[in-house]
Amino acid sequence: MSQNDTRINPPTNHVYNQRLNPKKSLIVWQDLRQLSRVQVLKNILFPTPFLVLFWLCLAQNWWFAAFAMAFFSFSACLRLAHDCYHRSLGVSKIVSESLLFILSGVLFCSTHAIRHTHLRHHREALSDSDIEGAWARLPWYVALFAGIVFTIKIQWAGLTQSHPAQQRLVIIDLLIITTLLSVAMITMHPILLAHIAIMSLGNMLVGFFGVWLLHHDIEPDIEAEVPARSERNWFINLLTFGQFYHREHHLYPAVPTDNLHKLAQRLDSLSLVKPIAVVPFLPQADLSKHSLSKPCLSSSKIQRIQKVQPPFKLSMIKVRS
Repeated sequence: MSQNDTRINPPTNHVYNQRLNPKKSLIVWQDLRQLSRVQVLKNILFPTPFLVLFWLCLAQNWWFAAFAMAFFSFSACLRLAHDCYHRSLGVSKIVSESLLFILSGVLFCSTHAIRHTHLRHHREALSDSDIEGAWARLPWYVALFAGIVFTIKIQWAGLTQSHPAQQRLVIIDLLIITTLLSVAMITMHPILLAHIAIMSLGNMLVGFFGVWLLHHDIEPDIEAEVPARSERNWFINLLTFGQFYHREHHLYPAVPTDNLHKLAQRLDSLSLVKPIAVVPFLPQADLSKHSLSKPCLSSSKIQRIQKVQPPFKLSMIKVRS
């Protein structure tokens, strides 16, 4: 596969997905790709109230509240950008690209550069050529405190290693960022300066919270199946807006973040994927006890699945009538 390949949700040739393909084919998941118009609009506008509250707190010098709102603003913007990377938001390519340009200015980083390395991360998870996933192999303190190195490496890789058409998008991102920085330095506007500083800090923490926490101490081998963790603590998933259903995301990257919790319920109900917790010292919910909105398997697939893994009780499949 070409180093410059930046296809959306491309198939992977990794051993863990080769092992999982028989299982993946048994899951009903295509319906989870669909978002209603209300959901699409909600996802696009999702970061807006957090950003407004963030700027309001900065204007009032409420610094503790400002940092709290900055966390939610950054996380919400990252969630939206991530769905744009995988084209799972249910909008056109032009809208996706426009949103990424806007988010580059808000997050103060090139989202198109991140898209390049992130899609490679999905194709070659935790391999030697996975620039993003390589951060998970570092000691935790390096991953946490050397975040500026992670940011520079991701931005540089997107600028120099992606396809020429993608590189042009990265350059536009960088021009937007440079313009905002110039305006901030010329006007010395306190809110804009504070926004840039705090978002830059957030970018330096992504390597730890967005990569290391989700992939550390997991190898892409047969036992791990998918080299990613997945959280089942309701409070952590609330704080992170559902972005810690990461193993599910690696299995089905075309499913939007809005529906990852439903996908997790289906997988847990069939006991196909045993999640490894992101925050293991917190209680983890058993999603297999939740009723599902529709069957995960047809009767023919139930027979096929018994050839893939040990027999399981059909009562585990919970379907709401």
